[in-house]
Amino acid sequence: MSTDGNKKQFWKRNTAKVPGSIQHVYGAQHPPFDPLLHANLIKAGNKPQTTPGGKPKKATTFQEFESITSDAWDVGDDDDELLAMAAQNLNIEVVMETANKVIENHSKQQEKQRQDDAGASELEEREEEDYLSPLSVYPDVSLHRQQSLPHRPTIPMVARIADQNTSGTPAMTEREASRLDKFRQVLAGPNTDLEELRKLSWSGIPRQVRPITWKLLSGYLPANTERRESTLQRKRQEYFGFIEQYYDSRNDEHHQDTYRQIRIDIPQMSPRVVCADLCIPPSVRQIFERILFIWAIRHPASGYVQGINDLVTPFFVVYVFEYIKEEVENFDVSSLQEETLRNIEADSFWCMSKLLDGIQDNYTFAQPGIQRKVKALEELVSRIDETVHVHMQQYEVEYLQFAFRWMNNLLMRELPLRCTIRLWDTYQAEPEGFSHFHLYVCAAFLVRWRKEILDERDFQGLMILLQNLPTMHWGNEEVSVLLAEAYRLKFAFADAPNHYKR
Repeated sequence: MSTDGNKKQFWKRNTAKVPGSIQHVYGAQHPPFDPLLHANLIKAGNKPQTTPGGKPKKATTFQEFESITSDAWDVGDDDDELLAMAAQNLNIEVVMETANKVIENHSKQQEKQRQDDAGASELEEREEEDYLSPLSVYPDVSLHRQQSLPHRPTIPMVARIADQNTSGTPAMTEREASRLDKFRQVLAGPNTDLEELRKLSWSGIPRQVRPITWKLLSGYLPANTERRESTLQRKRQEYFGFIEQYYDSRNDEHHQDTYRQIRIDIPQMSPRVVCADLCIPPSVRQIFERILFIWAIRHPASGYVQGINDLVTPFFVVYVFEYIKEEVENFDVSSLQEETLRNIEADSFWCMSKLLDGIQDNYTFAQPGIQRKVKALEELVSRIDETVHVHMQQYEVEYLQFAFRWMNNLLMRELPLRCTIRLWDTYQAEPEGFSHFHLYVCAAFLVRWRKEILDERDFQGLMILLQNLPTMHWGNEEVSVLLAEAYRLKFAFADAPNHYKR
């Protein structure tokens, strides 16, 4: 056998770690073995098999490897045998003394843990009462996902832009205050410089000015300050004119299926941030129903398509901020005055409509826009990380199986809402952000999980990973890195499409 052959047989390199050998875990139940005795036991039980010629036997097939390691599951008998041998050679007084010390230390640790848990549980109960109270609108992700990840402090759903990795709202830093002043200076002029506003917004928008900035960047409001109030009044009246004209037809034969589907989808919106009836008060649910139904009636080419319902949420939450100071998850939105809720509803409708105007081919028959973008994503990834691309091909993972949702919901099902809002700050500032830049964000997002993807060795494992990426603790920093990488990809490939076409 060659030297290279020996290296490839990784289970033969270290005879102390051959699968099937007994490696005791020391703790409260087992006192430590005598080092010399333990070494002799391991050495005696793990001699490599040799051929008559004196060379190690090479396991050339999986069946042979399986037979060699078949004793890995029969640890009970060997375990008892080793303990018996150890008991014969160890001094009983030493064993008892060591065991008593282990038990005593373990008892002290348990008592300390109980005290810590009592204090932590009391704090968690208070936090949970605030977090899951009827005042909540959109809580965080499901419990089973939280249990699978390391504990970190609860992150506000829409935290301040430069402090999205901690809870609470501490005082602004000098840099944050300076950025806020720059935004206010740009917004204060008689005619807002939209180009300058886009430059400032690309790296994130402070919460205090996000509502007005989004309305300007989306084209809902004019740059001229004097015309804004009259424009708002006119557009809001126009929206509620649509309500009076169309909403009563929701139960008609031609529209009842659309309305029924909307009512089914609203409680299921964006599972990263919504929890069915617990979070959406009836008045807020009716707002979403009206927005989606009126949009569907006014856009018969596409009508209502599942996925559009998610796109209302960021606008609604951001425009609620215009009227409250606290975090939205700690506020009962339905307690706002009726006129305020009407304004939020109309503003959300028009800004969502502006967004969808740029990506409407994502939702027309057969959704050709999404089909093209998924194909472009596959071609792009094959160029920027061929190893990941080939790995997914090897296990027959089609991009359409996971990236369709990325395009259909603009990554809202993959990211917490606070991250989506930060992402949309840049999308609003970037030319064709939702329709074009999103492709490069998806490519950067996929390659971000390179290690985890390559660690999966079957179709099922890859699909579970790609549909449940661990982003629940993401904040401003992670999104900023993702956007920077997406911009780099756009700079390299956007003006040279042949670079990523085979």
